[in-house]
Amino acid sequence: MTAIIETVSVWAIPFLIGFIPIYGWLKGIKVYETFVEGAEEGFRMAVRMIPFLVGILVALNIFEASGALDAVIHFLSGPLHYLGVPAPVVPLLLVRPLSGGAALGITTGLLHRYGPDSFIGRLASTVQGSTDTTFYVVTLYFGSIGIKKIRYALTVALIGDLAGFIAAVFICHQLFG
Repeated sequence: MTAIIETVSVWAIPFLIGFIPIYGWLKGIKVYETFVEGAEEGFRMAVRMIPFLVGILVALNIFEASGALDAVIHFLSGPLHYLGVPAPVVPLLLVRPLSGGAALGITTGLLHRYGPDSFIGRLASTVQGSTDTTFYVVTLYFGSIGIKKIRYALTVALIGDLAGFIAAVFICHQLFG
């Protein structure tokens, strides 16, 4: 069974990269021209996203440089430790909804310091894979297409992140604790 999964994983991407253009060509679609049109539209979208990307990065840097992030981490470390969240993982829980790059940096630091097979390393990796950069996504994508009122999208996304955090902690304690 492992050999089959390894073979499928090795060939899945090359198969799709070859299959999709061939399928489009067989359906009579001008594959290259369609690809170029999509790339042009993607470039225009990227240009529209730049102001929102700069805004979220500036806000994140101000939050971190002001010391507010450290204060929130210190405040939450005790109660979260009581719930089974090790103190070194608390910064990841707070930064992950804000910035994927910063969260990846924190995860990398935790993996180097504690090791990938430690409880902290496994929990950090699970959190990294089970949550999203909510504020980044909402700001960038909603802003770039002109949505001003996000209604309940942010609330639902943050509830999803919270569910991901809780599930990651629970599952890691069950499997590795």
